[in-house]
Amino acid sequence: MLPALAILVFVLGVGATLAVAGETLGYDFLAYHAAASRVLDGQPAYDTSYQAAGGFGLFYYPPTFLPLVLAVGLLSPAAATWAWTGLLLVAFLAGTAILPVHRRVRWLTILLAGQSWPFLFAIKLGQVGPLLFLLFAAGWRWMDRPRVLGLVAALGAAIKLQPAVILLWAFLTRRFAAFIAGGVVLVVLAALATLTGGTRAWSDFLLLVGRVSDPITTPRNVTVGAVAWQLGLSADAAAALQWLSLVIVLGLLVIAALRLDPVPSYLVAVVASQLLSPILWDHYAMLLLLPVAWMVDKGRWWAAILPLTTSVLLLGNIPPWVYPLGFVAALVGVYGIAINRGKGALTVPVAA
Repeated sequence: MLPALAILVFVLGVGATLAVAGETLGYDFLAYHAAASRVLDGQPAYDTSYQAAGGFGLFYYPPTFLPLVLAVGLLSPAAATWAWTGLLLVAFLAGTAILPVHRRVRWLTILLAGQSWPFLFAIKLGQVGPLLFLLFAAGWRWMDRPRVLGLVAALGAAIKLQPAVILLWAFLTRRFAAFIAGGVVLVVLAALATLTGGTRAWSDFLLLVGRVSDPITTPRNVTVGAVAWQLGLSADAAAALQWLSLVIVLGLLVIAALRLDPVPSYLVAVVASQLLSPILWDHYAMLLLLPVAWMVDKGRWWAAILPLTTSVLLLGNIPPWVYPLGFVAALVGVYGIAINRGKGALTVPVAA
């Protein structure tokens, strides 16, 4: 019953989203495609004329992402968009398949994704969220294999800087082999990026990120500070609140790495990686499916409420504060389960 329902909801959700996407299909991906095409044409990878995040065509991912997407520039925008969309769907399903939870929880994850606006929005935009989902899931399943953990953490950081938090987690948990392996992968990708985009790519990237990463006034941003500002708090007070939230999240990350068992502390790092970002888009919330899967696998079925609060069925009626609250709820939930179940009862066994 559950597998059939999950497949039905997932296919209907993704199919309907793609059917009505129109010209917005691949909105973010086309920025990756344009950057790759510019590099292949011998032009600068970054367009430094942008003044704020969110605009069409803005590419402000790290230069290490360029070698990973260069091949898409060889395709036409339409063909590349559909190929990329297919890759994202495969990545998410593969990530779900390797989750070290019970089979029924995997099917539930697919079902929840099929009605989740953050997930469906990420697919429509061509955002990298499903790729990060796969990498985070691989890091979770194979966290005791240093080379695998280092590789997937480095690839995540190469795509989008936030997953570098996993390398910090590896260092704090004394997984030094994984930390070193990740560092080596990043050095290699950095060298390839320099060969691909030139040294200018690095200076342009830093210039652009510094300009467009305002955590408070960026439109549609849902960081704690941005939402507080949208609700009427002054910009200075909202900035102070944002800094306070970053300190708290970083502190929770360190405590989790030092005091909790590996799996919950890893999931705290996954959630923290997003909360520590100066820009928190609503589609980032699709990554909450990872801690939700763990909490449900531990018998906390109430955790499924988290993705339901951002259901596509509620689209147009989801207030911005729901998103940061969802991330905070995931942190609190993981911490609560980890503490209450006691040391030694927290590691999720690999289930068939």
